[in-house]
Amino acid sequence: MSDPQITSGDPLAGYTSPPPPGAGGVATSPFEAPVAAHWQLSGWWRRAGALVIDGIVVSLIAGIFFGIFAAFAGAGFLVGDTTGYIAVVLGFLGWGICVLIAALLYAPLMMAKTNGKTLGRMACGIRVVRPSGEPIDFGYATLREVLCKWLLFGVVLNSFTFGLAALLDYLWPLWDEENRALHDIIVNSRVIVD
Repeated sequence: MSDPQITSGDPLAGYTSPPPPGAGGVATSPFEAPVAAHWQLSGWWRRAGALVIDGIVVSLIAGIFFGIFAAFAGAGFLVGDTTGYIAVVLGFLGWGICVLIAALLYAPLMMAKTNGKTLGRMACGIRVVRPSGEPIDFGYATLREVLCKWLLFGVVLNSFTFGLAALLDYLWPLWDEENRALHDIIVNSRVIVD
């Protein structure tokens, strides 16, 4: 005669004491819990608004850098026409370098100082978090913003896809169940309402 508890399919059926730790399979860590249970995920419009505001901030910072650069490069107009044309070309090159420096330093520095926020994210009431709960430091912010978001999607993949990679990256939160962009998936980050 068989015991009905043992044939029920429950591997721990029939035991009178609780199982020892680890019995019944691999335990999951508390860090693998769904993020949605802890925080309210940000919607796409807030993320888009923050991106626009941060773009304006980066342009203003680049404008300040460029003003300093142009003060020195603009002196070429006083020498002659040929030197003036060279100064214009150097001015455009200088503007590009100023935008690059501002874009590459702004987000990591702000995010490290404010634990995942930039001025645009502050204005839209959102911030970047790590599911593990660890703070956003300069290294992680640089990985997310510079290496993954700007370099991988903004430069490398865009050069092969003619802009499609960046478009997909920014639109991905519209259909992802956790509102993540592709760069969020790669570095395991979430954008939440703060």
